[in-house]
Amino acid sequence: MYPVLNELPNKSDSKPLPIVVIGNGPSGICLSYLLSGYVPYIKRGSVHPHPILQGKLEETPEVSIVDQDLEYLSEGLEGRSQSPVALLFDTLLRPDTDFGGTAESVLTWGHETNRAIPHLVLGRNPPGGAWHFIEGSMITLSQGEWMGLPDLQFIDWMRKRRRSLRNNRATAEDIAQYYQHYVAKKGLQKNFSCGTVVTSVRKVSPDANSSYALQDPKIRDSVWDFPKKEKEGDQTASGNLFQVDGFIKNIDGGQKPFSIYAKNVVLATGTYDSPTKLGVNGEDLPFVHHKLSALEEAVRNKRIGMTSDPILIVGAGLTAADAILFAHHCNIPVIHAFRRRVDDPGLIFNQLPKMMYPEYHKVHQMMKEQSVACPGPYEYYISLPEHHVLSFRKNKKCVFQDKSGHKKVFNISMAFVLIGSNPNLSFLPNNGIDLAIDIEQPVNSKRNPINVDPFTYECVQEKGLYAVGPLAGDNFVRFVQGGALAVASSLLKKANKNPP
Repeated sequence: MYPVLNELPNKSDSKPLPIVVIGNGPSGICLSYLLSGYVPYIKRGSVHPHPILQGKLEETPEVSIVDQDLEYLSEGLEGRSQSPVALLFDTLLRPDTDFGGTAESVLTWGHETNRAIPHLVLGRNPPGGAWHFIEGSMITLSQGEWMGLPDLQFIDWMRKRRRSLRNNRATAEDIAQYYQHYVAKKGLQKNFSCGTVVTSVRKVSPDANSSYALQDPKIRDSVWDFPKKEKEGDQTASGNLFQVDGFIKNIDGGQKPFSIYAKNVVLATGTYDSPTKLGVNGEDLPFVHHKLSALEEAVRNKRIGMTSDPILIVGAGLTAADAILFAHHCNIPVIHAFRRRVDDPGLIFNQLPKMMYPEYHKVHQMMKEQSVACPGPYEYYISLPEHHVLSFRKNKKCVFQDKSGHKKVFNISMAFVLIGSNPNLSFLPNNGIDLAIDIEQPVNSKRNPINVDPFTYECVQEKGLYAVGPLAGDNFVRFVQGGALAVASSLLKKANKNPP
């Protein structure tokens, strides 16, 4: 069981919480583990295959990783992430995994309860975040061993459940259950409040009576600005105090509001919330959808089948590929439209090893060999490369334009626009745009993440506010854990929880 509203601290309490984490996916879970007194040390006698890193680790083997200079340790590391701390933590947990090796982690974990920092992790669903939204049978892109969290290998957990990986990859259902088990196994439940929806995060200022009141954003230069407190020694004098408002969903469907204060807030909400839209006429018509689950539901309810007009799938990412595979398996005719060339090096299929991802390679082959201009061997499928949608019509016709400017019209039964998703940061001032690298554009995990310090993950624009996971540009579970390490290291220093 996870805490309900009545167990949440309220703003009438005398002291604010040191940390509130918004989002209970892998980033939030890993951070909670590190804030609960679990401390990583280099395992005695272990040798890391990276000789320069091994030399650095030998300099102070008695000092935990969280207390060392993360910038120094991560210098010179290379890999599949742009984050130096993500690469560091990943290579400590999985030393040679990118080369197909199976070397054990060089880390050992101690539980030092005196170093735990009180914190609260808020999430809409059970621990695991968006993994509970994904169709349970879907296979992960990442290898199974890359989905695990510190000190509890995912593969070991699967073996104990007598479950096996498919082509070294796991189902979304397995992943979601593993994350729930991890929270219980590590004793983190007391830090989690599930069924909670955050509606507002604002910086606050105490009034003369020491009760907290929101600043009026209309009279500030920035909605995050906070005036210096004159009274020395006041716990809010630094200005880093946030009010977190929201509600908790009751079992009977009702909602109960909450309001709490925190000295630090960590944004870990991911990007699954809000599907990206095309922005064309007719996109709000009832036969146009933006989630893969709508296709699964339509097949289950027999609204579409092999004799229907084709469904339209828009997009050239892995979600679109999953939809094509699903429709192909059900013999449902598909028109597949995407803007890129099939040989575009930026296309995800051109970056995946064929042996490891045969089903996605099959989709890529269909895209190349079965275009409308060149019929191929695949039934029930037509690809429209370098096409974009101009509009949807009420009579279920879709108008396209090709690279030459020619227009084409196709009859369809349903449309599925699967071109990515954006984070829902409506609970932040200005939807969090002021925190992004480009403050003129919305936050986007791939093109415009939140601007954070690479070694603490604290927001450059707002002290006391942190961002981890996709919000900070880390889009794979194996790499979001480095962000959690950076945040934990920073917060331990702030709380003076570092050893002498």
